[in-house]
Amino acid sequence: MSASGPSAAPSPAPSAALEVLSRVFGYDSFRGDQAAIIEQVTGGGDAVVLMPTGGGKSLCYQIPSLLREGTGIVISPLIALMADQVAALEAVGIRAAYLNSTLAAHEAQAVEQQLLSGELDLLYMAPERLVLPRTLDLLGRARLALFAIDEAHCVSQWGHDFRPDYLGLTVLAEQFPTVPRIALTATATEATHRELTERLRLHEARHFVASFDRPNIRYRIEPKNNAREQLLRLITTEHEGESGIVYCLSRRSVEQVAQFLQERGIPALPYHAGLEASVRRDHQERFLRADGLIIVATIAFGMGIDKPDVRFVAHLDLPKSIEGYYQETGRAGRDGLPSTAWMAYGLGDVVSQRRFIDDSEGSEQHKRNARAHLDAMLALCETVTCRRAQLLRYFGEHSAPCENCDTCLSPPETWDATVAAQKLLSAIVRLDRERDQRFGAGQVIDVMLGRESERSRRSRHEELSVWGIGTELSPRQWRSAMRQLLARGIIEAQGEYGVLVLGPHAGPVLHGETTLELAVERTPVKATRPRSRRGPSRAAEGLEIAPRERFEALRAWRTSVARDKQIPPYMVFSDATLVAIAEHQPASIDALSQISGVGAKKLAEYGDAVLQVLEERA
Repeated sequence: MSASGPSAAPSPAPSAALEVLSRVFGYDSFRGDQAAIIEQVTGGGDAVVLMPTGGGKSLCYQIPSLLREGTGIVISPLIALMADQVAALEAVGIRAAYLNSTLAAHEAQAVEQQLLSGELDLLYMAPERLVLPRTLDLLGRARLALFAIDEAHCVSQWGHDFRPDYLGLTVLAEQFPTVPRIALTATATEATHRELTERLRLHEARHFVASFDRPNIRYRIEPKNNAREQLLRLITTEHEGESGIVYCLSRRSVEQVAQFLQERGIPALPYHAGLEASVRRDHQERFLRADGLIIVATIAFGMGIDKPDVRFVAHLDLPKSIEGYYQETGRAGRDGLPSTAWMAYGLGDVVSQRRFIDDSEGSEQHKRNARAHLDAMLALCETVTCRRAQLLRYFGEHSAPCENCDTCLSPPETWDATVAAQKLLSAIVRLDRERDQRFGAGQVIDVMLGRESERSRRSRHEELSVWGIGTELSPRQWRSAMRQLLARGIIEAQGEYGVLVLGPHAGPVLHGETTLELAVERTPVKATRPRSRRGPSRAAEGLEIAPRERFEALRAWRTSVARDKQIPPYMVFSDATLVAIAEHQPASIDALSQISGVGAKKLAEYGDAVLQVLEERA
């Protein structure tokens, strides 16, 4: 992590902050520049923090809230998750509450009284509530430690998740100039970073920009060939019995994929904006509280999901931007253990996304921004070099090949596609000039392969000079080539039907002024249903047999405790903490207290039970 300005060097953590880190959260050291951020805010300064999901952003405002006098106010767009966020804090002994529309009047009044009486360490609220005159008056009468603006990219219209309610947060600088503010986000390009700084009036803040790399996540993108069967194979061969998120573009797809998985014995629930609010809430809570449940969702689901043991995120449709893709895939492996970000991607995805942009009601500038986002996403999908390095480059970070993504582990072969591309471009030109017709990918491929159809006969395509000039490639190979040419701007898909036209970079290829290398598309492996490997979680990878058995015993105990308390299992202990306990096999309360993630409150509440589980597995 790096911080801007002359005082950017990491600072040693003050003893008070380290003491809170150890006693409350059970960790013995800070990561990156967490210590410097905490020191900045605790000392009354402002901060802008860009840190990946799972990087420990919340500690950067939680600890200053505990160290400073007064209550820390956390502004978050995530009303549906505030109750769980508060429960997680209470589980480690922090006095926390929330103010939102889910509270009855008398409950809200009780929370307000707690705030005024100084009985809260942290209070969560949504931006639209904060800017109400009544709320501002309430905050004016309270002792405030700080303002934490979570998901701060929501203030940027350049970003992928703009929320107009965030624009009102400029009131904080105006009405509370002496209260430190910290803005945090897990996803921001340089443009978004600049805009959120300007809009939130954080001109004097110190800026801390962490590496966006998530080395525990393996990024994989493969050609779409019956995406549901491909998803089934991913789950049954790599992630059986583990929690995951599957993203689809439409509500209908969400319902169909969830049903597909259910019919094959895989626990899955749908989530989209068309469901009743009570159903969405129930499905979200069940996902958070269960081990091994899969949620199939549109992008309406996910922001702020603090479930550390999501072992995979799958995309069955192309995301609109790298920011969205990064944030969505970042919900996997928050605990730092091995996880998968997988996508099935095809030519139809490109055509659909282009059409959505062209048909949108936004301004031309909005459409240009959307096309730029999509072009960057396509470049990531079609890269033949390290996928992680390409992803990080988008956020202004340079990286050597990671040796852990699909393109590093199995580098794609390339072929000289110059002549093939010229044939394709010629076919598009001839159809347009000689027949005054434009067609989508399917008909263009039929012409190049010389395949007769009712449409071909009606339009006399067999009379064209390009009829049958592309028989050296199969339909699948032509679709792969088209997808890559679309990504490079050599061809474009326009209009409702995705008709193909020459793109801005077609000239040099068509006229032989450059050579063109394309990737050889891998043959997708057919999904098969193997015998269930249900049992050891992937979180326990690398453990010997005895520690793995201890881990599974601890995991079963945790599930029972969580069920009794009606809380998510990770609020008892995370997978990473259970792995450490299983490895080190502490034999006393003092030894258990040395395990990362075991704070004072959890030690007192669960210590004896954990030691008993270990003794039984000895």
